[in-house]
Amino acid sequence: MRQTLTRGLFLIGGFLFVLLGIIGLLLPLVPTTPFLLLAAFCFSRSSERLHQYLLNHRWFGHYIRDWEEHGVIPLKAKLFATSMMLIMISYPLLFLSFHPGLKLLAGTTVVFALWYVWRKPSERPVTTEKKADTPRNTP
Repeated sequence: MRQTLTRGLFLIGGFLFVLLGIIGLLLPLVPTTPFLLLAAFCFSRSSERLHQYLLNHRWFGHYIRDWEEHGVIPLKAKLFATSMMLIMISYPLLFLSFHPGLKLLAGTTVVFALWYVWRKPSERPVTTEKKADTPRNTP
């Protein structure tokens, strides 16, 4: 019974995150990719068919596969995320008046998020393994 309930909650969460990802496609300041990554996680725990659908989607499937397999965040995504975070945080920090502790918390959160994004690889690792049946080039 507990396993069925857990699977059901993950399934509902997956659909909710897909919906938020779709909203992110339509609204310019709402992110899409993090919600789709969360949806893929939820579907991996609840529905293999829906998880495979996300992994094989023609628009964003390769991003999800790269993240799941190698923890890759493409350089374009890093640059976009960085610019959006800095734009979104700069106006409130510079021009709005609110408690300095909240400003510090907001700034620290953005710095931590940027550190996390930029410490991830931008490309899939190149495999240098040679197959055993490949002839060697020896002089």
